[in-house]
Amino acid sequence: MAIFSVYVVNKAGGLIYQLDSYAPRAEAEKTFSYPLDLLLKLHDERVLVAFGQRDGIRVGHAVLAINGVDVNGKYTADGKEVLEYLGNPANYPVSIRFGRPRLTSNEKLMLASMFHSLFAIGSQLSPEQGSSGIEMLETDTFKLHCFQTLTGIKFVVLADPRQAGIDSLLRKIYEIYSDFALKNPFYSLEMPIRCELFDQNLKLALEVAEKAGTFGPGS
Repeated sequence: MAIFSVYVVNKAGGLIYQLDSYAPRAEAEKTFSYPLDLLLKLHDERVLVAFGQRDGIRVGHAVLAINGVDVNGKYTADGKEVLEYLGNPANYPVSIRFGRPRLTSNEKLMLASMFHSLFAIGSQLSPEQGSSGIEMLETDTFKLHCFQTLTGIKFVVLADPRQAGIDSLLRKIYEIYSDFALKNPFYSLEMPIRCELFDQNLKLALEVAEKAGTFGPGS
């Protein structure tokens, strides 16, 4: 079981905090000789497989790492341009890790705004007045859980469908937000949360939730 990520969305629909707490298993990592028998192309600032499928590597997969060095967009973490590096025969043999493309910061901002709108639509579609909006969305691979405070702040957790105790976790995150963001004299309401104590306590809460599945009264 796992908790994949946490989003905090302000009442205007802006993303003010996001944490990925789970790194999905790489779908394929192989060592290649020159020439590379896959066609790679740059799309949306990512290097993706455009043609050629083998050993778990699929069209649409992104290059996630080269020789153990993470890839961020079209560059490696040490500043090498991916397509240029892989086009040089002198760099082979080379180990490449492929997997599903990671969301960019802009995509996360856009998705947070879209969910904010869906939440409002869900409330308006309700046959009863005073509906809370969307509290959970379920797929075959994850569940999205949402808790909205009285002031309109939304706490969203994406977790394994089998993960227990998410309702308690959402309220724990709200408690951490109140203690370490709102009480921080340098924090401005509705603005991005950049508080080290908030980060530390949130990560600790996620670890507890993953291990125990729920929060006890003294947590």
